[in-house]
Amino acid sequence: MIPQRKKLHNDKMSFLDKVISNLPEVKGPKQRLSFKEKLKWTSLILVLFFVMGFIPLYGLGENALQQFEFLSIILGASFGSIISLGIGPLVTSSIVLQLLSGTGMLKIDLTTPEGKKKFQGLQKLLGVVFVIFEAAVYVLMGGLAPSNSLVGTSLFAQLEAMLIFQLILGGIVIMFMDEVVSKWGFGSGISLFIAAGVAQQLFIRAFNFLPSPTNPDISAGAIPALIQSLIGGDVTTAALMLAGIASTVLVFGVAVYAQSMKVEIPLSFGRVRGQGIRWPLNFFYTSNIPVILVAALLANVQLFARLFENWGFPLLGTFAGNSPASGVVYWLSAPDLVSSIIRGTFTLSQIGQALVYMVVLVAGAIVFSIFWVQTANMDAKSQARQILASGLQIPGFRRDERVLEMVLNRYIWPLTIIGGAAIGLLAAMADLTGALANGTSIVLAVSIVYKLYEEIAKQHMMDMHPAMRKFME
Repeated sequence: MIPQRKKLHNDKMSFLDKVISNLPEVKGPKQRLSFKEKLKWTSLILVLFFVMGFIPLYGLGENALQQFEFLSIILGASFGSIISLGIGPLVTSSIVLQLLSGTGMLKIDLTTPEGKKKFQGLQKLLGVVFVIFEAAVYVLMGGLAPSNSLVGTSLFAQLEAMLIFQLILGGIVIMFMDEVVSKWGFGSGISLFIAAGVAQQLFIRAFNFLPSPTNPDISAGAIPALIQSLIGGDVTTAALMLAGIASTVLVFGVAVYAQSMKVEIPLSFGRVRGQGIRWPLNFFYTSNIPVILVAALLANVQLFARLFENWGFPLLGTFAGNSPASGVVYWLSAPDLVSSIIRGTFTLSQIGQALVYMVVLVAGAIVFSIFWVQTANMDAKSQARQILASGLQIPGFRRDERVLEMVLNRYIWPLTIIGGAAIGLLAAMADLTGALANGTSIVLAVSIVYKLYEEIAKQHMMDMHPAMRKFME
């Protein structure tokens, strides 16, 4: 009986392996790409992303998600366009797999090439599932739906099917665009799309001279509004605009400073005496990944809360206009404390709301930071193996992977936890101070651009110096 069960299990796993192996993928380059080649592919995908954001969904009548523009930045989406799903399905699949892997329910050896390939295949397969699921949910629950005047007609059902198809098509294209950037460009598509959305939003919120004719929440930019309010003697508006600009500059400054903090471990070449380097471990050891995952998770909660409310089942809470008013979604949203103080509408309940939001963001960032270290081969054992493979060792210690792992553990785990908590706290504080764009998105953009700068600088160094290229390889 036991062998039969084992055979059935192996048959199921082999079927899953066949599905994963037959998934279409973007082939990686067969040789090392030059700086210009990577820049070309990155720029091409970025332009394509912006162009797709201007392609409207055919048959769309009601765009109930338009008011969640700040969430669209986190999700790398443009609600109402063919890329309305954005990176949401990709991030959601990553969250699910990390939780399954972190809890031990999914047992895959990520230290082997086969394990990594299987994990990436599972992530892609799950991403496709979430693309189909979210596309159906967005349309069938009224987020992106045909005109209400067509309800009850056969045309309404046809347009719903057409909208779902367009969303699935856009989601799949975004998935492959992310893969192209990861293999042929700089960084990842997920990070690139978030940074592009934040840059666009910041420019509009700072310099836009006219309010949006379709979305009343998008007013004139902060700088024109500040000048106009100073001329007209409107002290309150001037204070609000000045506070938003100051908060944005402060968040940028703190984020850039925190990104530059790192711990450097001195290493020496085992075969060359007197020669060595410093192995850097960033204070934000897991970079922006934990905040991306937490922010995307909270964004999905708000989106589904609105969809449930539109459907008549406010399971996650209700909204007053565009602001959460009750339920889980209220406590998982950040109040604009600075704006409330200036307007004189500050209440004690906002303190509790701010504390809950801060705790959730910090705790979530720590959890995802720990999971990411385990799944991305950033743990001490993987780092020790990489260091030894480069011909390096810690001066004064014998060349042993276990010894190096023990030394690295003194730094990596504290940096994982403290760095995750710090970037979560920084993102929470940015949200609470009323920056021009969503505070979390600004922190993400700074860390993404900083990481991109480091990768570009490394690529440029490898192109300039053949000896350095040989070492990096």
